[in-house]
Amino acid sequence: MENMELIIFEIINNGGTAKSLAYEALALSEEGKYEEAKQLLKEADEYLVKAHQIQTTLIQEEAAGKHHEVSVLFVHAQDHLMSSMEIRTLVDYLIRLHQKIDGK
Repeated sequence: MENMELIIFEIINNGGTAKSLAYEALALSEEGKYEEAKQLLKEADEYLVKAHQIQTTLIQEEAAGKHHEVSVLFVHAQDHLMSSMEIRTLVDYLIRLHQKIDGK
């Protein structure tokens, strides 16, 4: 992969977009807009997949012997992605909980 900083920012960008979409979905569920919320979670998943694919490529390159410098920025990107994935999972649970409370 070329230009490690751009790759790192792509992970951060995709993870951040997914996180924002998940929070938007949660806000919609609070208004009872469950279908719209679920659609936003699907969109968030697309961004998480993009970020995860980049991460997987880096891991595969590392396994093949191409070592990458581990910078604070790279660690931040990994942390950002993992927290985005966890937030998405938690928001899904909270949306289902809202539905259950609303009887929907």
